[in-house]
Amino acid sequence: MSKWSLVYEEFDPKNQGLREALCATGNGYFVTRGAFSWVMADETHYPATYLAGGYNRAQTEVAGRTIENEDLVNLPNWSAMTFRIDGGDWFNIQAMTILSFRQELKMKEGLLEVEVRFRDKQDRESTLKTQRLASMADMHLAGIQMMLTAHNWSGAVEIQSGLDGRVINAGVKRYRDLNSSHLNPVAAETFQNPDTGEHMAQILTETKQSRLRVAQAARTRVVSNPHAFEAKVSADSEEGYVRQLVKAQVEHGETLVVEKLASLFTSRDTAISEPGVAARNAVTHAPSFNRLAHDHERVWRILWDRCDIELDDGRNTQMILRVHIFHLLQTLSPNTIDLDVGVPARGWHGEAYRGHVFWDELFILPFLNFRLPQISRSCLRYRHLRLPEARRAAFEDGKKGAMFPWQSGSDGREESQKVHLNPRSGRWVPDNSSIQRHVSLAIAYNVWRHYEISGADHFLELRGAELILEITRFFASLAHLNTHTGRYEIHRVMGPDEYHEAYPDSDEPGLHNNAYTNIMVSWLCGVALRALATLDATHRDELLDKLALDERELTLWDEMSRKMTVCFHDGGIISQFEGYENLMEFDWDGYRQKYGDIQRLDRILEAEGDSADRYKLSKQADVLMLFYLFSREELSQQFQRLGYEPLTEEQWQHNIDYYLARTSHGSTLSYMVHAAVMARSHPEKAWQLFTQALHSDIDDIQGGTTPEGIHLGAMAGTVDLVQRCFTGLDVRDGTLHFDPVFTDRMGTVTLKLRYQGRWLQVVLGQDEMTVTAQKGWTRPLPLNVRGQARELQPGESLTFNLGHSEAEKHAPAAD
Repeated sequence: MSKWSLVYEEFDPKNQGLREALCATGNGYFVTRGAFSWVMADETHYPATYLAGGYNRAQTEVAGRTIENEDLVNLPNWSAMTFRIDGGDWFNIQAMTILSFRQELKMKEGLLEVEVRFRDKQDRESTLKTQRLASMADMHLAGIQMMLTAHNWSGAVEIQSGLDGRVINAGVKRYRDLNSSHLNPVAAETFQNPDTGEHMAQILTETKQSRLRVAQAARTRVVSNPHAFEAKVSADSEEGYVRQLVKAQVEHGETLVVEKLASLFTSRDTAISEPGVAARNAVTHAPSFNRLAHDHERVWRILWDRCDIELDDGRNTQMILRVHIFHLLQTLSPNTIDLDVGVPARGWHGEAYRGHVFWDELFILPFLNFRLPQISRSCLRYRHLRLPEARRAAFEDGKKGAMFPWQSGSDGREESQKVHLNPRSGRWVPDNSSIQRHVSLAIAYNVWRHYEISGADHFLELRGAELILEITRFFASLAHLNTHTGRYEIHRVMGPDEYHEAYPDSDEPGLHNNAYTNIMVSWLCGVALRALATLDATHRDELLDKLALDERELTLWDEMSRKMTVCFHDGGIISQFEGYENLMEFDWDGYRQKYGDIQRLDRILEAEGDSADRYKLSKQADVLMLFYLFSREELSQQFQRLGYEPLTEEQWQHNIDYYLARTSHGSTLSYMVHAAVMARSHPEKAWQLFTQALHSDIDDIQGGTTPEGIHLGAMAGTVDLVQRCFTGLDVRDGTLHFDPVFTDRMGTVTLKLRYQGRWLQVVLGQDEMTVTAQKGWTRPLPLNVRGQARELQPGESLTFNLGHSEAEKHAPAAD
């Protein structure tokens, strides 16, 4: 298999939904699923296009109550394009004898290519080849090129090219009983190029609640010597649908080539007068498909130069890592920078989680921080723009500062459901996930890490420091002092482990003193003071005045940084929350024997009339998230600051073993986090978990979730495992640290990093690591590789022997 292509060589209807998600094409502005251009939505296929941040609200009556959900809207299908021969049936691959089939996602070029050789019922043999792209060079344009070769026949061919607005949201089965109609048709019509008279098509729709106007226009033409094919083009329309019909005569052995160029604009776009006018103008002046593909490939070449990670491990790791990088960049690209969009948990690839933004940027931004920091800043700007809504949420909850929602969409209000459907039992059960206040901690963590890696003082001044301070203020108001212990406590929250929403048999949601939350709050209080100290005096005074922050609050934060409560049990195990030790042990072997796949134990137990709240089990890392975000040295320092004993190596391992044995991996993030924390202590198990994380979407290991949208956090997280965790990359006190693991398993790893505005190249082999600085640097960079501290000078290469710290070689950088 090519290291640059995801290839399928058989048509497989039952797995088509998975392939449509994995073969989606996008550019950071919109994403189109990889459905064949000739299909309509049915039980096998689901063609769909989604705009980044294109949401709409709708209400549904459920169990006697009105439920309102905000959904990522399935937009009109611009990619619809099919054909028929001699007036017969429109092409249906399942009605043909397939002689050969190849579907290839060409990641280097950013192209989806499908080629089918088939025999129809009239014994005509043909080859159909399509290529598709969503332009990375012009985010408003997309294109399809269709080539039909007649091998043993001649006849009339009719191409139908449509813009179909008769679509609903139907991509997630468990949502289908809810209101799924989000679009109102406004216009479907044809127009002519004023210079050439060429007919083109346009459709205009509007979302029902958010009033977002979406315009699409399309130009379809024969490009394989149209005079020889005597092509004729006509068009017609009905409400919500417009099509062009291209008729041509094809002779034996000839190939008919037809291209479709489409444009997409919305009323939210800048530098336009009206989306319909902009869409018409764009498609009227669009280049040929080949020229569009050339420019598109040029931008992808730049992105791959900055973002690729090269491996020579001899397995599929290289190809799958590139699939993950590819979809990350299709979701969050340079085109995203000027958009007001966050980091969707499932990309813009499907309707799962309704396109909402959770905490997944915690796993996604590290990759972007070291490659494309401007995109990271745009994602953090999304949070800052919703700071007023987060302040209102905190105020309505009786708190100060800013309380960000667990699920965020268009305006930053809480989008989490009040109830959710358990597909195993068929029951609607309460959903308390909105009390995962740690989402705000993730935002603050991302802000500070972005500042440390990018050195963007201006971002900290304009947005970052304000986010950190208002989140700190919220947690200070959420905490209370236990006068008996002299420590601060936080009650009624959930940690990252969503299997525990409350104490057993309690009617009150939430848990007390979740270790992840409390330790992160302690860290945050210290960082808030550091962020203030980082600002120059003018900006610091302006921000203190704007937020009305006084010394009493700052003193409280300093005290909380030293006196948050952390609970322990069983001789040094960090308790996931207060009272965790009182829960029952779970019969893991019995349930595996009974059910096989037990990743979603919460659903299994609820269907049995039981509850995960009663057991020592986890969906994913909770305590161990601390081990993922901080090195043992950093976490030990944090414990010492809190007045607890530092974590010994033995305690570190004991905690990892304890919680790993009690985790079901019900989230795709779980494998990735555990692989990171186990890399040094349990390399065999860690590599196994890394491999499982790597294959979680490619193989749809959760059994049907990936067709509803990729798991962007897990995809980006596996890439970050190689970039950051396996290289031991860390930033501490202005020094870039490396402490590699798995050098014997990955072959040679080559990657580029951008640190504080400067590019580095890193080549990691089994026995040595070479770090090269680009020329043009203005100052040296402090480096530390396995305890070997050196300064990397501008234009220099340093090679470190990974086995013996005293051995180090110097060489000039290559031009």
